[in-house]
Amino acid sequence: MALTGRQKAAILLMSLDATTAAELLKDIDPEEVQDIAMEIVQIDPEEQSHKKEQEKVVREFFNSVQKKQAPTFSMKGFFSDMLVKALGKEQAEKIQSHIKKASKQKELFKGICSASTDELVLALEGEHPQTIAVILSELTPTKGQEVLVLLDEEARLKAVCKMTNPEPIGHVVKHRIAGIVTKKLESLEGVETVIIAKPGQQDQNLRKIALMLSGLEKELRDQLLNEITDNNDETGKTVKNLMVTWEDIPTIADRSLQESIRTVEAGKLAMALHGADEEIAQKIRSNISERMVAMVDEEASLMQEPLEKEVLDAREEVVQPLREANEEGTLRLVRE
Repeated sequence: MALTGRQKAAILLMSLDATTAAELLKDIDPEEVQDIAMEIVQIDPEEQSHKKEQEKVVREFFNSVQKKQAPTFSMKGFFSDMLVKALGKEQAEKIQSHIKKASKQKELFKGICSASTDELVLALEGEHPQTIAVILSELTPTKGQEVLVLLDEEARLKAVCKMTNPEPIGHVVKHRIAGIVTKKLESLEGVETVIIAKPGQQDQNLRKIALMLSGLEKELRDQLLNEITDNNDETGKTVKNLMVTWEDIPTIADRSLQESIRTVEAGKLAMALHGADEEIAQKIRSNISERMVAMVDEEASLMQEPLEKEVLDAREEVVQPLREANEEGTLRLVRE
């Protein structure tokens, strides 16, 4: 799944010393700083996947300069120093207080997220669709997909609709939901209790739902998509589009990519590749003919500096045939 702007900012800040990070944050709105700080909380600097993402982000921001191994640092000290220098002591204390509350909520779902798929299905049996939706939103897309498939049809449809049209849920309600499901899991054997739950916003929720649905059998996926669309047409279209995005291009099998973009004009490809991530650009260029590469390069050399909207529109045009192939069930992925 492609990193959001806030996630990239969080990873980049963790690659810097606290003083430099604070300088970068000085002109940013305090609420945005709080959101970025929340992303930093979710990062485990010891995870191998983080190290790969960190190298990629640093390379992106610093023109492919090779990143050295990040030094070990104190997360608590980093936060305190960075936030105080950027926002002042009073505002920093408010943000740290908010982070502590969110961290406590994250702890509520540790045991739930680490439970096996079968245990989760049993624990969610007979629960209200809102409860199921809350639990699914805390799982990874892969595990959420596994659970979704095994739920009974009515519960599955209602839960997905709840996720696409979420109602505001307070900490007390989430605490109660986590407690109910945890107790049911504790009555089952083999329950473990280690994982990270990540709170998300509406656009991230829809992306997670899209990833869950994208790996299902076509018939089941289409049934759930139709249910979402019947409930809210705009949300249904958004979920369909989020199943395949520009950032997903590196995860698409070469043959599928070749078949889908061969009808895209050289001018559109040149526009779409303007300022593109190196990995995406290389993936596309390696899956078009040498003649098309030359045409794209020629178009790029003649092109004036494009507007951001023009680039985004061109990327949508490149992605559209990929979405159509996905809807037909012919798109092949190499996503982990």
